[in-house]
Amino acid sequence: MLLLPLKSQVTPSGSAPRSPHKLPFHHNVTLTVSLTVGTPPQNVTMVIDTGSELSWLNCNKTRNFSSTFDPNQSATYSTIPCSSQTCTDRTRDFTIPASCDSKNLCHAILSYADASSSEGNLASDTFHVGGSEMTGTVFGCMDSTFSSNSEEDSKNTGLMGMNRGSLSFVSQMGFPKFSYCISGLDFSGVLLLGDANFSWLAPLNYTPLVQISTPLPYFDRVAYTVQLEGIKVSDTILPLPKSVFVPDHTGAGQTMVDSGTQFTFLLGPVYNALRTEFLNQTSRVLTVLEDPNFVFQGGMDLCYRVPLGQPSLPPLPAVSLMFRGAEMTVSGDRLLYRASGEVRGNDSVHCFTFGNSDLLGVEAYIIGHHHQQNVWVEFDLEKSRIGFAQVQCDLAGQRLEGAYT
Repeated sequence: MLLLPLKSQVTPSGSAPRSPHKLPFHHNVTLTVSLTVGTPPQNVTMVIDTGSELSWLNCNKTRNFSSTFDPNQSATYSTIPCSSQTCTDRTRDFTIPASCDSKNLCHAILSYADASSSEGNLASDTFHVGGSEMTGTVFGCMDSTFSSNSEEDSKNTGLMGMNRGSLSFVSQMGFPKFSYCISGLDFSGVLLLGDANFSWLAPLNYTPLVQISTPLPYFDRVAYTVQLEGIKVSDTILPLPKSVFVPDHTGAGQTMVDSGTQFTFLLGPVYNALRTEFLNQTSRVLTVLEDPNFVFQGGMDLCYRVPLGQPSLPPLPAVSLMFRGAEMTVSGDRLLYRASGEVRGNDSVHCFTFGNSDLLGVEAYIIGHHHQQNVWVEFDLEKSRIGFAQVQCDLAGQRLEGAYT
């Protein structure tokens, strides 16, 4: 079992890379871990993304990156030829197929929905994680990155892909399970690689992972896909047929649990039903921002005016996402997010933390990390399921760090 501190990093708009099947919006919080790579070890900081496969590090020493990985300084660094099985077989789930460069090395291009991209060669090296050495770990050593906000990108060395693809970090490590817990209090948390048998952890409620073997154009087969079955606001279940939550014949409509997306996004008809019910139940305690030109982060069109001097939000109805076998309840401050820098008269602007996938042109339901705060989330790869339990993540982190220091 390996334990890593998790950090939430607040970054300006547009600074985090997005996978092609992910949302083309500009979120401003990413989850990062710090570790070392190479021989001798070099410090790196990586964004954790359960929606991406290939982990990568920025290897371009000429760019103004405060945190780069220098392969020339590592005795255990090795390039991967394009004729190798790693390049020919294990890259099959890449959106853009791997290719051969002029030196016959395996070349990868990762393109993201915000028009940023990352390009370089597949390589392997030793990753030092929580006191263990993972030799021969395959990753992308990227010498070319294009971003809408390179200044902020420079704070991270790369990205840690954690989906179910064969080259993802967790697949290569061979861990049967991994978990994380994100604190809503101090932007910290823990990433646990391995089993979590703790007497203080509440029993987890599990929902099975949905797997489709047939390739479909809009279905990401290596994502953590679960079955959403309904949504309720307080005790009112939205009057929607279960069929609206089931992927169609093209694969559109899958529900993904994604640490690389900040907020939660729902397909249009479901979002509209939730929006209507939430408006109805909060009409006496919240004042709607009547500004049709303001859509927060591209997909969130329900915002409110809250007096600047008001110390806290009024009591709000909880929103529960009902999965097959498990439920995730979003309550209190996690339902509204203050839009930084937005002021109307004497009011701040707070937006509903559920958005409309249709506004983003994305055919999926995405459960983002904001709604996973103070939830122990376990990815059980062995039994193909995800478990949830309510927990105070700052306290869980203290207990774990106390046990392993």
